[in-house]
Amino acid sequence: MQKSRNIVVGYDGSVEAGHAVRWAARQAVLRGYGLHLVHCSLWPLLTHDLGPVAGVENSGLERSGEIALDEGLALAKDEAPGLKIQTSLLYGWAPEHLLKLSAGEAMLVVGSRGIGGFMGLLVGSVSLEMAATASCPVAVIRADDHPEGPVVVAVDSSGSAAALSDACTLASLTGAKLTVVHVQHAPAGFRRLRDPAGDGQELLDSVLRSARERAPGISIEGQLLTDTSIPRAILEATRGASITVVGTKGHGLIRGTIGSTAHAVLHHARGPVLISRRADRPGDGQENRNRYLLDEPTGADAFPGSNRRPQNGAPA
Repeated sequence: MQKSRNIVVGYDGSVEAGHAVRWAARQAVLRGYGLHLVHCSLWPLLTHDLGPVAGVENSGLERSGEIALDEGLALAKDEAPGLKIQTSLLYGWAPEHLLKLSAGEAMLVVGSRGIGGFMGLLVGSVSLEMAATASCPVAVIRADDHPEGPVVVAVDSSGSAAALSDACTLASLTGAKLTVVHVQHAPAGFRRLRDPAGDGQELLDSVLRSARERAPGISIEGQLLTDTSIPRAILEATRGASITVVGTKGHGLIRGTIGSTAHAVLHHARGPVLISRRADRPGDGQENRNRYLLDEPTGADAFPGSNRRPQNGAPA
């Protein structure tokens, strides 16, 4: 008997994590999956004094984790009444737990928790590590400003089959318009002496045919762009998108990288981003976790200027 699939979502009490829980709950309903809500606490690794303070109601480090989990559960129930929800309060390093729990599941959803500001880095370390190591698609959710916007998927010269499949699913589930973007890189100072479309248009046409077969009845358009910076062109194309979908075709020597383009899009996109991860073979998720390395955008692609306490939550 096949295991029923879940969408796993991490909740740490932040505003961004709240957005992630609500988004994950909606996706679980649309897909007919359950939701697995997870809260991780590092406190037991730092101190043994987890108990309450005498005379202070709801105090103590252990109770604070339970309160956070209950808060996330309330958000999920509010967003999707009747959804089957499982909860887990875990102790230890969050990426390690999320990596294990999401293996074989439909999707992992996390909040962004970046520093923002002048640097514009909108993704925190946990979200970035999950995007680089998980064995299932990873959705990184920040402010959901354009819920009615199109689903935008960026495809490279390979056609980005996994990203296209995930984007078609998202568009089909919500009825959103699907925009397929392919960017041709033009080095600075390079003058094209022929039609700038060339093979790029043939690739885009092929991807569009595949998308229309996968998502019949959905409005689908293609955009062939040329830019000195591939991430910049993608980010411009995703303004107003409900979600941006990118693949993880990294070219580094270390397994577990996401590639410079996906790295830049993940850091600078203003809306939700789905990283279309797939496990190459059993155990890849843990191997990637152990070999994790950030693949910083460089050159032409650079963006310019453990204890476990499972709890079974009853259906809402």
